[in-house]
Amino acid sequence: QVQLVESGGGLVQAGGSLRLSCAASGSIYSINAMGWYRQAPGKQRELVAAITSTSSTNYADSVKGRFTISRDNAKNTVSLQMNSLKPEDTAVYYCNANIRLNGWGPPYDVWGQGTQVTVSS
Repeated sequence: QVQLVESGGGLVQAGGSLRLSCAASGSIYSINAMGWYRQAPGKQRELVAAITSTSSTNYADSVKGRFTISRDNAKNTVSLQMNSLKPEDTAVYYCNANIRLNGWGPPYDVWGQGTQVTVSS
């Protein structure tokens, strides 16, 4: 069984910074893309940032220049450095990983439990 465990959420004032981390554990053959999504109250879950196994990155327009995603393939971890936070960044942030359990089966998505990020004005 594969699990993603997130950490690093919290309350911060506008303009501040937070760093989210996510660690994958279990019987993992390989991990393709990893990413961070967020869901604000009353809104749909949206992609914040994603990173491939070769470290190509993709960001939502709303966070470009403020957030940085990174990963450590040896440790199966992904992090999100969030700077210049705005009240509109307030949401539950979810870690996602596209994982293979073996070399012949299809990959599938695993989600973390979510961590709350609250930015006060």
